[in-house]
Amino acid sequence: MNASERPEPPTVADERTGLESWLDFHRATLALKCEGLDDRQLREVSVPPSSLTLLGLVRHMAEVERNWFRRVLGGEDAPPLYYSDDDPDGEFRVTDRDTWDDAHAAWQAEVAAARDAVRGRSLDDRGISPRNGKEFDLRWIYIHMIEEYARHNGHADLIRERIDGMTGA
Repeated sequence: MNASERPEPPTVADERTGLESWLDFHRATLALKCEGLDDRQLREVSVPPSSLTLLGLVRHMAEVERNWFRRVLGGEDAPPLYYSDDDPDGEFRVTDRDTWDDAHAAWQAEVAAARDAVRGRSLDDRGISPRNGKEFDLRWIYIHMIEEYARHNGHADLIRERIDGMTGA
């Protein structure tokens, strides 16, 4: 994907279209930040002592998509992909065995599952977090997901600039 292929959110839209468009924009932004890098570069840490990597961010966003759309909204029993009770930050711990192809496929599968989970639902539809028992409507989930991607895309900007000097987009 290049910057010209990233979907621009409409400047005038109904609430649902606006929320979905901004979420898709931020999903595409993370993919763009990873574009053209090899597995070694995607595992390169940002600034020691931080262990944050682009590959770790992609794995994290697969987990976030899975949690909010499948577990909370859909009520599915979808076990974690990368973390565990013993290693709650496991998605960020990447090794030489972890690849972009695997992480990207998992992330895209979760994005597709998220799109399926919202199809035909109202922004007022609710799900319950298995973590804390709180109720969340789809509107809140969309807003939270946009915030989550925006925050991590800022991290991705800095990591990418450190790797090869690319800025913008």
